[in-house]
Amino acid sequence: MSDKTPDAPKIEFPCDYPIKVICNGAEGVLEQVLEVVRRHDPALNADKLVVQDSKNGRFQSLRLIIRATSEQQLQQLHADLKATGQVHMVL
Repeated sequence: MSDKTPDAPKIEFPCDYPIKVICNGAEGVLEQVLEVVRRHDPALNADKLVVQDSKNGRFQSLRLIIRATSEQQLQQLHADLKATGQVHMVL
């Protein structure tokens, strides 16, 4: 048996990169999240944004596709979204 685990597939940049953001369902949070994402992808097409409210309305799931240019961009986007205090998860 081999102790080696396969390497994660490498992402070739630039590429269209889907992300899912789980955030609070409060008023203004969607705009705040979009503002942060646009700092990292000014050409973001918000027409393809999919918003799904949780059953009780406390949370929202936002699915969108950004133009990823580097691993550093993705890491900084994640950090900036979490820094809002409104985002619980970025997938």
